[in-house]
Amino acid sequence: MEPTLPEGFLRAVSEGFPEDFLTLDPEERAFYGRDATRVREPRASAVALPRSTEEVSLFLALCDRSGVAVVPSGGRTGLAGGALAVDGEVVLSLSRMRRMDPVDVLGETCRVQAGAVTEAVHQHCAAHGLTWPVDFASKGSSQVGGNIATNAGGVRVVRYGLTRSWVLGLQVVTAQGAVLELNGALEKNNTGLDLRQLFIGSEGTLGVITEATLKLARLPRASQVLLLAASGVPAVLGLLRAAREAPFTLAAFEFFTDRCLARVQRHRGLRAPLGEASPCYVLLELEEPDRDAVERWAAELLERGLASDGTVARDGSQAAQLWALRESISESLAATGLPHKNDVALPIAALEGFCAALEGLLSGAYPGWELCLFGHVGDGNLHINVMKPEGLPREDFLARTHAVDRELFALVSAWRGSISAEHGVGLLKKPHLHFSRSPEELSLLRAVKRALDPRNTLNPGKILDV
Repeated sequence: MEPTLPEGFLRAVSEGFPEDFLTLDPEERAFYGRDATRVREPRASAVALPRSTEEVSLFLALCDRSGVAVVPSGGRTGLAGGALAVDGEVVLSLSRMRRMDPVDVLGETCRVQAGAVTEAVHQHCAAHGLTWPVDFASKGSSQVGGNIATNAGGVRVVRYGLTRSWVLGLQVVTAQGAVLELNGALEKNNTGLDLRQLFIGSEGTLGVITEATLKLARLPRASQVLLLAASGVPAVLGLLRAAREAPFTLAAFEFFTDRCLARVQRHRGLRAPLGEASPCYVLLELEEPDRDAVERWAAELLERGLASDGTVARDGSQAAQLWALRESISESLAATGLPHKNDVALPIAALEGFCAALEGLLSGAYPGWELCLFGHVGDGNLHINVMKPEGLPREDFLARTHAVDRELFALVSAWRGSISAEHGVGLLKKPHLHFSRSPEELSLLRAVKRALDPRNTLNPGKILDV
């Protein structure tokens, strides 16, 4: 049965908003009602497309009075089902709100609307020698509001930290339509609880982010990109130790297995990066190093047996080619098969022990299945992808992997990790949240949700049930 909206609600929208504000078109509802997971079919009742915070405020107030549920939506690149509309909700897309104000060069800040695309923000700031150092493979389609709402991670967390470290101020609209201006462009504001941080990472369940004042960093004058071959995950961790001890500023430390590389080559038609195949690869980016020193260091790694092969990018073009091997992985896995994805984080010191235990769990749970591992190992984040075997029905594959997830998350909990490193909780991780949050924490989270959204109209059912 098609989801429907109350006649009075639709009449109020037609009378109080622009003609193109709300669409009931089935294709638009399917497009905006899904995220990157493709696990659940979208079932949105409508899509609202505001152009301003004022329109968002008026619309949320109307939804709250009418009891109409809303799913805030950005670039929909998340992998936890946080932007899925599966129960007749109205999708509130911020995609029209893309304004970027002039860069404040002295303060090193920039205020943007929530629909601004991450890569566009990078380009906007680069003209002034500055950047918003939040960066990931989906930067060409992800939006600032979604990045903040999920406290997104990415490839440079080892250097710059998570998104929340680079947000000075927020404009947020509450479920009742109140507009909050939180912190502005202040570096220091010691006036009690920092409500800005309450909304960062809340996945649109407490309020809708409409604008943000971003903290910027200086663009590095130069960088060096290396690709190294490693014999396995223990060798990858050995390279991480060596990189931590080296006299360079580590901007990124990424790893992927040979199976990931094979999927990328199949999908993108890219050439093998090194002369001989290897079980694992490590991609490093170093900020402002001396090239000769980097090449000497890389040669020492080979001499010590920490790496079996490697290359240092000669120029920006080759650096981009090496990065393409890493940044094309998620796209390539989805294009060449059905992956069951998990995104976990461990304390850096626990990585070696956890990875050994993980290998035993996965080899026993999925004998003969293709496993594609990659991640931002420099910040403790692993992406675990189980590929559906040929001939196995999709429903059987999902049932099998979901059953193993409980064992995986129990292992993550035993090593004091997190079941979600950077994609949030959404719908898909919600049943397992107790592996990372205590009963007392869950109780407090529910209390906060009830206080800010007592009618439960903002992204209901995401993160936890109230």
